[in-house]
Amino acid sequence: MNTTTAAHIDRSERNVGIDIGKSMLDVCIFELDIYLQYPNTEEGIRELIKKLSRYNLTRILVEATGGYERRLVEACAEKELPLIIVQPAQVRQFANALGINAKTDKIDSRAIAQFGAVIKPEARPLNNKKIRYIRDLLSRKRQLNEMRTQELNRQHKAPAILAATHKRLLKVLDKEIESVNKLLAKAVSEVSEWQRTYEILSSVPGVGDGVTFTLLGELPELGQLSPRKIAALSGLAPYNRDSGIMKGRRRIKGGRAPIRTVLYMAMLSAIQCNPIMKKFYKKLVEQGKHKKVALTACMRKMMTILNAMVRDNCEWQAS
Repeated sequence: MNTTTAAHIDRSERNVGIDIGKSMLDVCIFELDIYLQYPNTEEGIRELIKKLSRYNLTRILVEATGGYERRLVEACAEKELPLIIVQPAQVRQFANALGINAKTDKIDSRAIAQFGAVIKPEARPLNNKKIRYIRDLLSRKRQLNEMRTQELNRQHKAPAILAATHKRLLKVLDKEIESVNKLLAKAVSEVSEWQRTYEILSSVPGVGDGVTFTLLGELPELGQLSPRKIAALSGLAPYNRDSGIMKGRRRIKGGRAPIRTVLYMAMLSAIQCNPIMKKFYKKLVEQGKHKKVALTACMRKMMTILNAMVRDNCEWQAS
């Protein structure tokens, strides 16, 4: 163990790191220096959870792998285990800082567990099955919209003789997007605790179902945090880049990309039909702000307004 981190480790904790592979799960219980390996199958996951249930676990950490972790995450949610999904880049940077340059599944599982023991990320309740279904639909809608945009770009460059094939595919994609939208509307309507929030968000000019469904599914903290924290979660918080006398340009980064994407598209409409956003945008442009900078500022202001509306349980008032 690296001596620089030893003082920060609480030996009474039980931090579990799981390296997710397509076929195998490599597991490390950091404080006990125990290594396990199970197949990444339903049966293997059942056996793993049965084994881990014997310990008083502080946190179980897995990396976001783009889908291979899904069965394990859902199984842990059902058993209400303290599971945390971490970004692979964060763990890799942590390992590099400790001088861990070698990379095997066993080493990775230990690095993930040690990350939990040192950084101590907070374990939060995982979404229930209905919320996970809605987020899956939102993800599928984004994929379909991306495919539609790609196909439109191809259509513009294609020769006339191929126009029919592009037209047929676009028709299929439009039909699939419409189908997903119907499923989303039905699924959201069945979550009773969201109905009032849905009414509040939908009352804002320029905020349609696309934005509303995304905020409900991807930002459950809306109305519960400060404006700065909501902006950061939405990927709209500007970060300094200063050093000495050099004052760098502030840039937004991080946060939840799907929220930022739908807000950008919604703001293109809102600065036309929402009187407050239109006035604010025009004022910034007249002050010499670049149009994209002004648009980003409008997105941040909109999130602040929506956060306050949900917090105060009040619908849009133009005044």
